[in-house]
Amino acid sequence: MKFGVADFGMNQWYGGCHDPEARWADLKRIGYDGIERIYAISADDAMWQAAAMRKVGADFGLCLGPNPATTIRWTAALGKTYVWTGGGSAKDLDGYCRQAGAMAEAAARFGVKASCHNHMGSPVETQEQLEEFLRRCPACGLILDTAHLAGAGGDALAIAKKYVGRLVALHLKDYLLQKPDVPMSQWTGRGRFCELGAGNVGLDNLAVLKAAVAGGFDGWVFIEQDTHLQDPLIDLAKSREYLRKGGF
Repeated sequence: MKFGVADFGMNQWYGGCHDPEARWADLKRIGYDGIERIYAISADDAMWQAAAMRKVGADFGLCLGPNPATTIRWTAALGKTYVWTGGGSAKDLDGYCRQAGAMAEAAARFGVKASCHNHMGSPVETQEQLEEFLRRCPACGLILDTAHLAGAGGDALAIAKKYVGRLVALHLKDYLLQKPDVPMSQWTGRGRFCELGAGNVGLDNLAVLKAAVAGGFDGWVFIEQDTHLQDPLIDLAKSREYLRKGGF
């Protein structure tokens, strides 16, 4: 099992990733093995980033290319095993499942698993929607985002136990619900994501991780904090220490 960072929140804080090698070194220094995705604009760029990460002893989960086809091909060529599902343009669960199924079929030809990342504000938001997606799309894996599910009223621990065989990666994060009266359709105004252990929605990320491991999960565990109010490395170091104290 490897522990990495899904660095969306870092990009939001810094305005992007201006020096990938410096970021990898910073994350290694505070105890992480790498990042979830490298973002490549060409095959040469993908090869350079993959080689440069190997040189510094870091790793990554997948390669995001300019379009779904290159994402699948480059991820497969670099020996990685999963990509995020399509469905970004879908307005409802039917459309999301249709697009995800098409991507899963294409990815499988390259030995790669197309996997759903549940997300508030998407057609796969609630626990009911997530379970319906998994029922309709048996060829797809699951990138379980614990706080996006908890923020939508779901039970991440129950999902981890029930669908451990579908897990390809975990996104561990915590959530501070600040304005529960704001409707889910305006989910960005309901609260914010925070470091592990600092949330208030009853989410036990250690229990989720332990349940997944007990069920045979041995993939990437990514810490993600979409919203930082201070230097992201401070928050990410706190989350890594939280996992260490919990036995990981």
